[in-house]
Amino acid sequence: MRRNSALFAAGMELVLHTYWRSSAAWRVRIVLALKGLAWDAAPHDLRINEQTAPDYVARNPQGLVPALEVDGAVLTQSLAIIEYLEERYPEPPVLPTDPLERARIRAFAMAIACDIHPVQNLRVLRMLRSRGLDSATVDGWAREVMESGLAACSRLIEDRSGPFCFDAAITLADVVLIPQLANARRFGARTDYPRLEAIEAAALAHPAFAAARPDAQGDADPA
Repeated sequence: MRRNSALFAAGMELVLHTYWRSSAAWRVRIVLALKGLAWDAAPHDLRINEQTAPDYVARNPQGLVPALEVDGAVLTQSLAIIEYLEERYPEPPVLPTDPLERARIRAFAMAIACDIHPVQNLRVLRMLRSRGLDSATVDGWAREVMESGLAACSRLIEDRSGPFCFDAAITLADVVLIPQLANARRFGARTDYPRLEAIEAAALAHPAFAAARPDAQGDADPA
């Protein structure tokens, strides 16, 4: 839980429906921390399908995390939530003003969020296993997609100087990359791309990224 009494007294309330190890929820936690926003956590343990409870599905029919309640309204999908936060709370920005650069950063983020991340979604992995694929096959497929995707992401920014994906400022690209690298390691996928590893080290040294880490969450349960 993160709470700032002054912000809540002003009438603003943010409730993040989350799971400590969800990379999509992790992205939103990073942006909330970067922007210094107060929020309350509503955790849902994906391992026991708490996200399918009727009261949560009534809020988010997809039965996925994250969802962000904003004064009673519900927003879903991590990138859409982040775009909302960027528009409503523009400082510090996670997207630049230049249209071409914004498009490049969004493309990098989508390469992960739309093409790499879905294959390791717990719902997808369970679906594959329920259709007769053994765990080794399922995990091997996930590793292959992650490794080829991360290799491509590394090449997308090989001409940038760092310390972050798009030079000196933290952007949406870094917000999406850091959780993906952690997930890749959970599957035993290759992550030894020097450019990406250097970005990860720089990001994790930032207080916002440290506060958003899975093991720093109140519902963390590594067992």
